[in-house]
Amino acid sequence: MVERSGRFRVYRVVPSVPHLNLQAVDEPRLYTVYESGYETIQQSVDTLRTGDLIEATVSGNPADDEEAWRLTAIDRIDSVRMDFVVDATLPAVADTCWEPGQSEPQCVQLLDQENAPSSSDLDAESGDPIGACCVQPRETLPNDAFIPNILTGTLPLESVLQSVPGTDDPAVTALFIDPARPDASNHEIPFGVAMLFTDSTAELRKRFYQQYDCPVDPTSDIDTRPSFDPYAV
Repeated sequence: MVERSGRFRVYRVVPSVPHLNLQAVDEPRLYTVYESGYETIQQSVDTLRTGDLIEATVSGNPADDEEAWRLTAIDRIDSVRMDFVVDATLPAVADTCWEPGQSEPQCVQLLDQENAPSSSDLDAESGDPIGACCVQPRETLPNDAFIPNILTGTLPLESVLQSVPGTDDPAVTALFIDPARPDASNHEIPFGVAMLFTDSTAELRKRFYQQYDCPVDPTSDIDTRPSFDPYAV
């Protein structure tokens, strides 16, 4: 057994999956760890949610891909509230940062304004920058799946979470919108959308969350992860 210590982003996958995925911040490595069977740290593990940033130590056998790792120490230091919407109409602003044939993520800055969310509002050059709308092409993702790869932590997001494009600030909330169902085998729209916000009190953020029927309060206990088996996709 070996131990690895550092900072990790937590992905709880979905309720039907009995483990957690930890995306290492300082290396492109995903660790699958047990979510139960602990003694002194079980309560801390139980309170973890997707988007938490932790200082932790994990123990396991890197040569055994079938066996999960175990947490031996954990300290929650920060969090990004993450919410998920599937089988949804994408926001109009997403069209401003998508071009046919695009193979790399692209983002557009979000400005906090008084009008309802629309591409014309968000193109205006007034208002305070409070986040970014980013499109993620499917063709670079396993099985062309957007939200399933977010839920499992297999789409590295740390760079944009720590510094939202177009701002110098970290994300405090993130809204992931997929026009397809999680188990879809065909995708008419070739990308998914990540709405990253640096200010949880911004009116524009609130309107987007209301539009997609997600909890406006970032401290809400409502879990918006879709119910499905991401490993069967």
